[in-house]
Amino acid sequence: MWLQPLPNARQQEARKLELKMMKRSSAGSDTVVEFAGRLRELRRQRNLSQSELGELASIHYTHVSRYERGVSKPSAETLKRIANALGVTGDFLMEGAADEAAKSRFEDRELLQQFQEVQKLPEDEKLLVKKFLNAFLFQRRVHEMAAR
Repeated sequence: MWLQPLPNARQQEARKLELKMMKRSSAGSDTVVEFAGRLRELRRQRNLSQSELGELASIHYTHVSRYERGVSKPSAETLKRIANALGVTGDFLMEGAADEAAKSRFEDRELLQQFQEVQKLPEDEKLLVKKFLNAFLFQRRVHEMAAR
């Protein structure tokens, strides 16, 4: 009969932490689990491996793996580097704020501000702005096709 070697103290501690995180996620403490899912999804959307994200964020890929599995959370500084590497805010990674996701994709802040103002308009006025944008974009596509 072969005996399994006893895990060292570090392995035991890591396993305890993993079990604690699993219990926490199944008990409804969701921030770590949601962060892990958002991180994994964003990394995949950008076609990055864990190693590539690690390089961009100046962290070891094993840390990326631990964050994606929900085993640990990054420090504030590491979170900032990961968010920068993925082109989002730390708030979006941790909390998933939809407006933060939209802001992170907009490079033209003035245009973003204008769209936020349009969003506050009554529905009939929003419809008018949408029609104008559609007409402008259609005209632009026609000009591009004619130029070919």
